[in-house]
Amino acid sequence: MNWFLFPFALIFRLIVDIRNQLFNLGILKSTSFNKAIISIGNITVGGTGKTPHTEYIINLLEEYYSLATLSRGYKRKSKGFFEAKTSSKISEVGDEPLQIKNKFPQITVAVDEKRVNGVNQLLKKEKAPQVILLDDAFQHRHITPGLNILLIDYNRLITKDHMLPMGRLREPSHNCSRANIIIVTKCPKGMQPIDFRLMQKELNLFPYQELYFTSFKYKKLIAVFSQSTGKEISELKDYTVMVVTGIAYPKPLYTELKQAGVKVVKQEFVDHHAFSPSDVHKITERFMQINEQKKLIICTEKDAIRFKEMAEYQDFVKLPIFYLPIDVEFLNQGDESFKTALSKYISHYQN
Repeated sequence: MNWFLFPFALIFRLIVDIRNQLFNLGILKSTSFNKAIISIGNITVGGTGKTPHTEYIINLLEEYYSLATLSRGYKRKSKGFFEAKTSSKISEVGDEPLQIKNKFPQITVAVDEKRVNGVNQLLKKEKAPQVILLDDAFQHRHITPGLNILLIDYNRLITKDHMLPMGRLREPSHNCSRANIIIVTKCPKGMQPIDFRLMQKELNLFPYQELYFTSFKYKKLIAVFSQSTGKEISELKDYTVMVVTGIAYPKPLYTELKQAGVKVVKQEFVDHHAFSPSDVHKITERFMQINEQKKLIICTEKDAIRFKEMAEYQDFVKLPIFYLPIDVEFLNQGDESFKTALSKYISHYQN
């Protein structure tokens, strides 16, 4: 624990508390819309599984409603409102919105650093979406969403964390009171009833809040540059796998591979890392140095989106590079209850 950062954490908390109080008092304006708007966010910095959970919700709703997702487009170079296409570049929309657009080309995926303007632009469309999903908007209080979903990583509980820069909290943990639904993500699949009860006691939620638990299910590998299906993790026992990640918290991926008996070689980059030609050369060179017959490279789905922009480097493209898709699974039979909660909320806005 970096206790020397404690004074800075106190200052940051004071700033955040003042800002939240200004919103609570109505001094800073928060806009409500007569539209089903669902926020999916967190209190910690990165790594709670926002994108997989957003995709899970899209899968639930896309058959019944016209959908749009709206985010700021982290690390993009464009400004203002921008609607993603499958041919868009990461520099235009960011990696996560581009991943969603490629996965769900039929829905509207937009970015705007000013979310109120973004929603207004979406509502001006000839066919305005019936449901808008706000990505990473828990702290963006200029919009008051009708349904606020907060994600908490099982491995890094907010009740045991500290404010930035001492810890990973963007705001004090008690502010989870703004959430209607709280999902504890990345849970071990072997959780027992007592584990659920202990977690519920630890979080100490209000009666109006619903609590769910989810875990990740890893699917078959998919080749980054050919989209051909590869092996299951369980089939990689005799392989040496170079894991290349540019995400906030890759530990669950390492754990999954090691539990399957896979020998792991790590190559880590920072979250949302923009891969450069020198990175490509470094990855290629290090992979070639692995003196094993059975070897391959695994990355996350978000990393794969960035890798695809490196397709001009033929030596890199020829490598056996696969990404590992993940599905969200609700534990403790919570999936039906979660679907009902979403449907009940959205039904208030349907004519």
